Amino acid sequence: MISFYKTCDNHLTSIDVFEIDCWINVVAPTAEEIQILKNDFAVEPDFINAALDEEEASRIENSDDGQTLIITDIPYWDNSTENHIYSTFPMGIIVKQDFIITICLRDNIIIKDISSGMIKALNTKHKTQFLLYMLLRMVVRFLQYLRQIDKRTSFLEKLLRKSMRNKELTQLMDLQKSLVYFQTSLKSNEATLEKIRRGRAVKLYDDDHDLLEDVMIEIKQALEMCNIYSSILSGTMDAFASIISNNLNIVMKQLTSITIIMAIPTMIFSFYGMNIGSESGALPYATAIWFPTIISIIASVVAGIWFYKKDYF
Repeated sequence: MISFYKTCDNHLTSIDVFEIDCWINVVAPTAEEIQILKNDFAVEPDFINAALDEEEASRIENSDDGQTLIITDIPYWDNSTENHIYSTFPMGIIVKQDFIITICLRDNIIIKDISSGMIKALNTKHKTQFLLYMLLRMVVRFLQYLRQIDKRTSFLEKLLRKSMRNKELTQLMDLQKSLVYFQTSLKSNEATLEKIRRGRAVKLYDDDHDLLEDVMIEIKQALEMCNIYSSILSGTMDAFASIISNNLNIVMKQLTSITIIMAIPTMIFSFYGMNIGSESGALPYATAIWFPTIISIIASVVAGIWFYKKDYF
């Protein structure tokens, strides 16, 4: 799908056809739409392929005819499942002299925020500023998702304190995996921003330096938050693993104590079952049924009291 947007009267407006200084948004393009980008807008084929590659890392590249490709990893939240999995995927931003293009495999919240006019100061005519505002919005989304991960982690911790179930532990593992994805993507995006700050790949104007510094500060904060949350979550997982192992030991200790207590009557009745005569050497009251019963009860009660005092129950 190809959409066109342009700033008119200080508002980002959707337009039907291409105009100079507009923003072209491309989401999951078909083969015909890819040909339109190549033929009508003279976009580098390698740039399109890179933007549509799910495994493409964040980077910046310039072509011989003045095109600039910025690949950035953007956050993605899959709320269709109960585990609330967070991940990242690449989005390509191609800057040309007359327009700017964004290409990605799926529709995402960042594009929706920008196209809905959430950023008031956005102007498609100022392409570098447009690029930086888009990167700033991307980092803001990272921060929002990181706060959601932190709240989700705290909620799962409360559930685990009440009931040690595999369901909550699996969700914590998914959150830990999400933090690894975020951490890797943020480091790659930070390296790309460092290249932009040098001013060689993208031309920076006087008003762009302050905005770029804001983006750098936000991405460093997001990376630091990601590292902190990842460390906390790793410690939490280790702590609950130790608690689960300790609970298993307690259960096994209790079951062993119960087994020993229940084995006492069996042993006593076994002895009396082999000595049923009244000849010399027989057990006392060998023919009396009540005697081994009383002995079994007393021995079991004594063993139970001893195990209780030793905190085996």
